[in-house]
Amino acid sequence: MISRILITSVFVLFMLTIQAQKPLIRAFQPPTVVNKIPYGNNPKVGKYAQTKDAKIYYEVYGKGQPVVLLHGGLFGSTVEFADFIDKLKTNFQVIAISTRGHGKSELGTESMTLDQRASDALAVIDAITKEKVTIIGFSDGGYAAYHFAKLFPERVNKMVVIGAGELTPGNREFNFTAEMALKMDKAFIEQQQKLMPEPARLSEMFSELCAYYNTLSISKELLSTIKCPVLVMAGDKDGGNPVERVVSAARFIPNHQICIIPNTGHGCHNDNFEATWASIAPFLKN
Repeated sequence: MISRILITSVFVLFMLTIQAQKPLIRAFQPPTVVNKIPYGNNPKVGKYAQTKDAKIYYEVYGKGQPVVLLHGGLFGSTVEFADFIDKLKTNFQVIAISTRGHGKSELGTESMTLDQRASDALAVIDAITKEKVTIIGFSDGGYAAYHFAKLFPERVNKMVVIGAGELTPGNREFNFTAEMALKMDKAFIEQQQKLMPEPARLSEMFSELCAYYNTLSISKELLSTIKCPVLVMAGDKDGGNPVERVVSAARFIPNHQICIIPNTGHGCHNDNFEATWASIAPFLKN
């Protein structure tokens, strides 16, 4: 009887491990686009940093100078940076953060703000290193990176910001819902909901994000305060963040470089990673 219970327990643990290590799909990508390592749900390296009102999940890979990855919002996830992690972890210490409400990070109890985004990132960074970090931020993560550099300039070495242009309230109206997201990419949303510590709050997460985006301001006032070098990137077919607004944002940053990846959309790093990486690699070395 005892041996039967033991065998059953071992089998359950084995199945849970297999499930946890199942490759994760990325939003709006073919289901065949997976990575052997389940970035964003890797029990071997996953940890949490406690903020004022939420536990923020993160994973660390490799050794060297720290590079922080801040993924996008709405359909954002750590796994969207899989190609980056694969490349970076051979020479850098990669710190991949799941934004609150995304993946395995808690949503918390307070409304979303830029200050909160930056503070969440700082809590994770402080738990790992006291060194200056390089930040790679996409979309939502890019806006968070801009604000982080303003609030904590002493902690940033340089930044790469993808798909995050000048933005003022009224530029775009966000009224996105969980139901709309499920219709657009059901497999991805259901996958991410299974990772959430509070999956019943999926609709609340989308509501919080929309309220946050509708009041978000990324303007000269913020961008002109950034002291570190910033490589600002975008796809030339980005419908949500037009090239004109991305270039305008870059021009306000005193020490900026601009890179436009042709024939790509909002997630240019997923549309053409080779071209994106070829542009970023020299910037990281300098």
